Amino acid sequence: MKITVVGAGAVGASCAEYIAIKNFASEVTLLDIKEGFAEGKAMDLMQTASLNGFDTKITGVTNNYSKTAHSDICVITSGIPRKPGMTREELIGINAGIVKTVSKSLLEHSPNTIIIVVSNPMDTMTYLVHKTTGLPKNRIIGMGGALDSARFKYRLAEATQAPISDIDGMVIGGHSDKGMVPLTAHATRNSIKVSEFLSEERLNQVKEDTKVGGATLTKLLGTSAWYAPGAAVSGLVQAIACDQQKMFPCSALLEGEYGLSDLAIGVPVILGKNGIERIVTIQLSDAEKAHLHESAEGVKKTNGLLEL
Repeated sequence: MKITVVGAGAVGASCAEYIAIKNFASEVTLLDIKEGFAEGKAMDLMQTASLNGFDTKITGVTNNYSKTAHSDICVITSGIPRKPGMTREELIGINAGIVKTVSKSLLEHSPNTIIIVVSNPMDTMTYLVHKTTGLPKNRIIGMGGALDSARFKYRLAEATQAPISDIDGMVIGGHSDKGMVPLTAHATRNSIKVSEFLSEERLNQVKEDTKVGGATLTKLLGTSAWYAPGAAVSGLVQAIACDQQKMFPCSALLEGEYGLSDLAIGVPVILGKNGIERIVTIQLSDAEKAHLHESAEGVKKTNGLLEL
């Protein structure tokens, strides 16, 4: 099983590290346009192998896509990260050109690969890959919902003062501060609804803290986060590589599901060896449906800025 990660910055390197540590892939290729950068990151990571107990081979390459040939899964993290005060949507001009070029280059050498998109604005970049590659929709996946849900669970555990292993919750909708739809009514602590433990006011605070989770970290760090995004990607990659049939909220191309069409947005999906095995339709309240459709309008507005 060969995995390629394009972009050897903090997010890409974290993806490679978490994938390698889980020890399910034979090889991870890390590619970057900066001379020697990916090679250095790969060497540094390989020097942790004996310490962390993994046998996955990590190889770094400078802008040579032939070295990515025969990749089963490709992860696109390349593009400029957010700075404090920036929205994900402000990145569209530069990142669209990068993602378009990267996806084309990957497919020249791995025509049967499954692509996971991390670059922001993530839902729009996922849509761009759909529109420019012509791949079946099951083979293009946007990462955002998995990350947003991890942040949601962190905030729920914090609010309930529970171990995070007790907590389950999901975020659907667009991967943006205004577009996220944290499903508080569906969230549980060990199968019991969290509304049994938290007031409506506290739950609303959890929801708002989740929605600005990325912006909060960007303000603190001075750039985009990387540990949780890397871990989220590794979870998706493992679910596909190991045919786990696991459910994650991911940005998927919708064709009528949830009353939405011609956009990629976060919804629950089952991930297995074919990528998105199926989109899962869950019962939403009228308020949740309205919020999801409002989020979709925001995503479509951003999609309208693309030059397809």
